[in-house]
Amino acid sequence: MCKTNFFNEIFLVTEVANSNESAFLKLFNHYKNDVYNYSKKMLKEKVYAEEIVQDVFLKVWLTRENLNPDLSFKSYIFTITRNLTINFLHKAANDRRMRESVFYEKSTYYNSTDVLFDEIYCEKLQQQAINNLPPKRKRIFELSRKEDMSYDQISKELGISKNTVKNQMSRALDSIRDFLYTHSDITFLFLFSFFS
Repeated sequence: MCKTNFFNEIFLVTEVANSNESAFLKLFNHYKNDVYNYSKKMLKEKVYAEEIVQDVFLKVWLTRENLNPDLSFKSYIFTITRNLTINFLHKAANDRRMRESVFYEKSTYYNSTDVLFDEIYCEKLQQQAINNLPPKRKRIFELSRKEDMSYDQISKELGISKNTVKNQMSRALDSIRDFLYTHSDITFLFLFSFFS
């Protein structure tokens, strides 16, 4: 970011902290597409990404008194975006319709080779996380996620209690989450979307 824009941003953030709606609109217009593209890459659905954009900037406005113009506003909004997206992914993991659209639908096109590379990398990392599970837990996870079996069906298939299936699934998700956290960097959110 050039020096002029940097000082302009400091001014705008200061104005937003003082409830200047015009300054807020300028920051919104400047960053909305970046926030949208970032969240759409993770959530795959346009409508969900649009919700994240609204939520990010609503949070900025509602907590405007706490804005610090000396800190990077871009880093601040992307931290909010990351946190809201993680929360959304947790919510989606518990909603069958959302889970299918967020975690299992693949894009039908790629905007660049980088996106294709990211997806291949993430699929490999996801499989590595699954392969690290103990055999019984891995089987339960795959029956649930890949064969779309209910806990009752898995219980009958493997001759174990439904409670055991639930516990093993919970542990599997925790293990995969921990694996992705330890192998995360700037791409963490993209990776996160593949494990639930």
